[in-house]
Amino acid sequence: MIHSIWQVAGYPDLQNETIIPKGVVEIIFDLEEDGFVEAGIGDKKYQLSKCFVNGFNRYPVKLQLPWKHTFFGIRFHPGVIKNLLGAPACEFANHPIDVSLVDISFNSLWHQLMEKRSFLERIAVISDWMENRIINLNPQEKLLNYFLNDTSEVEITTRELAATVCYSTRHLSRKIYELTAMNTEETLLYKKYLRSVHLIHTTNLSLTEIAYQCRFYDQAHFIRSFKEFAQMTPGNYRQNKSRLPGHIFK
Repeated sequence: MIHSIWQVAGYPDLQNETIIPKGVVEIIFDLEEDGFVEAGIGDKKYQLSKCFVNGFNRYPVKLQLPWKHTFFGIRFHPGVIKNLLGAPACEFANHPIDVSLVDISFNSLWHQLMEKRSFLERIAVISDWMENRIINLNPQEKLLNYFLNDTSEVEITTRELAATVCYSTRHLSRKIYELTAMNTEETLLYKKYLRSVHLIHTTNLSLTEIAYQCRFYDQAHFIRSFKEFAQMTPGNYRQNKSRLPGHIFK
């Protein structure tokens, strides 16, 4: 059900953070009692709630960090969200939603996390909370979860993917949209983009080599596709990237 759990805490050296699309579905808790964090996604501005859910984004998230902040996040496999929150992950793409409006029990969960002081204690709270929410995915849903989280080489067509999960291409498109708010072809391109971000951080390959590894048609196609999601070229991203994949600080 859970892909990973993370926490950031302290006093940021830099005030502005840009998070390019990372292909994740997260529930994030802001564990500072005072103030709110402002965020921009696309051309819209948001004041982040103390507990919010955000799905597969197609646009960067731009944050103005407060003088002190503690964020605790849970990255879920996208197929879990519909059973957990009663709405598919696509409903939470490209905008942060106050998750307590979806399930009021998250208010209580926020208070429980606030009472704990260590990361491990907060993980224990989430583990206890999840024990009563066991969700059984069928084999096809598990395959789609694995496919969306896999950062290995992407070379598969819509028909091949549909055959792998035993769906018709039309049914596959409906299922993929529920998870990503994109159709199958858009999702396949998105995965190539995510693969390129992974290679920029984990290899010394040139951008031309990365374009080839990710099976873009040519360098121009790579630059255009990367910019469509990140709103910057792969060269600009490589020049400004931090040690944390997908994050730029200024």
